[in-house]
Amino acid sequence: MAIALGTVAHFSLAVTDPKASAEWWLSLFDLEEYRRSESRVVLGNDAIAISLIRGTPDPSALTHMAFRTRDMASLKGARDFLRDKGVALEDPGDEIGPVAEGSASLGIWFRDKDGYRWELYLASEDIA
Repeated sequence: MAIALGTVAHFSLAVTDPKASAEWWLSLFDLEEYRRSESRVVLGNDAIAISLIRGTPDPSALTHMAFRTRDMASLKGARDFLRDKGVALEDPGDEIGPVAEGSASLGIWFRDKDGYRWELYLASEDIA
C-alpha cells in the first residue's frame, strides 16, 4: 500500500545568514519567529514552518517551491506587495502567467537572498 502524503509541515534550507534570511521572510510574509540560535532560525504560521540553517545555499537542489494563493485578488495583491518591497519578479511587466506550458493555473516567481526560486500560484479551479 502506498503512503498517503499530507500537506507540507516544514522544510529546511541552507542559507548564508539565517538572521538576514529570516528578516527577508518576515518582511514579506505572514510568518512569526518560533526559534533562533546562532546557526538556525525557524519561522512559521498555522500552515508551515521554515527552518533557515547556516550553510552553503544550493538553489539547484530545489528548482522552486510553490505556495498556493486563495484567489486572483490575493495573487495580484502579492505581486503588488512584492514589487513595492523591491523584490525582483520574473517576467517584469507581465509577472502573472501560466505555471507551465499549456497550464490554466497562474503564478508569479521570484528569488530570495540566497537564490532560491519561489512561486505564488493560483490553481486553475480557483480562477474566477
